[in-house]
Amino acid sequence: MKTELNYINLSYHTHSQKEYHIPLTYQIFGKDLFTAPIILINHALTGNSNVSGEKGWWKKLIGENQVIDTHQYTVLCFNIPGNGYDHFLIDGYEDFTPSAIAEIFLKGLEALHIRKLYAIIGGSLGGGIAWEMLAKQLDLAEIFIPIACDYRTHDWLHAQCLVQKFLLNSDEEPLQKARIHAMLCYRTPQSLNERFQNRYHLEKETLESEDWLIYHGNALNERFSLKAYKLMNHLLMNIDADEAALEKIEARMHMISVDTDLFFPASEIRMCFENLKAKNKDISYHEIQSIHGHDAFLMEYEQLNTIIKNILRKEPNKRETLSENNQQKNY
Repeated sequence: MKTELNYINLSYHTHSQKEYHIPLTYQIFGKDLFTAPIILINHALTGNSNVSGEKGWWKKLIGENQVIDTHQYTVLCFNIPGNGYDHFLIDGYEDFTPSAIAEIFLKGLEALHIRKLYAIIGGSLGGGIAWEMLAKQLDLAEIFIPIACDYRTHDWLHAQCLVQKFLLNSDEEPLQKARIHAMLCYRTPQSLNERFQNRYHLEKETLESEDWLIYHGNALNERFSLKAYKLMNHLLMNIDADEAALEKIEARMHMISVDTDLFFPASEIRMCFENLKAKNKDISYHEIQSIHGHDAFLMEYEQLNTIIKNILRKEPNKRETLSENNQQKNY
């Protein structure tokens, strides 16, 4: 399994015509490029390209003999430029949008001579970027699996990101405070109440729930950059795939929501599904049942794995995608 960090040097002009030289980094897991169907994974807000292996954040889904089996697929994941995993940070984060990141990822695929993906899978922000990619290149993938995300940032999510922005711009412990607020968006009242039940930590003289939140704030501060968090929050605030293009996307879509999600509510995702289904799109809808809210897509692996396993099992033969990529490579 290949896990090294690879670089593609890109020049990118933003919509305001600023030029950035971007070291787009990525990792590949499983089969060599052009020897197996390619699945692109788009990571979430504090994620990165390390999706599989011993320290992979999605290793319970992707790996040897897992649902996304690295014996059968080539798994590719780009780092969102500026996430800091590759030590590259962006000062002018407001120059970038999910649309811009989608364009950069498409440039990365072009540089790798990948014309067609078997599947794109993205959770949360990563799924929003995937919507943007497919809206720009309608025939990019055969399968699209957006998880706990939507094609646009609705008012509720925008409001939560605005609070995050205020906290990130504060003077004292900005990242810790923003993370504590975010954890309350990622989880639900029932999740916290059932877990902690008002238990008191005698030594620390605080509620266990408060200690847990402070721990998460400090832990992220130790492994993540404030500049990176500001960028990611800004991206999450501005997902806006071309709605007119959605019905023209050629990929077969399998939308997955979480019934208690407070970040990307299941009701909004169902609405998108119903609108596209009414336009005769090849689309299905799945819902994870959980008390844990948005984070359930990183916690409820039995349900998620079953859903994705059933999706991949029902999908047609993958030879066409592999053949098209080999033709592109040979060209």
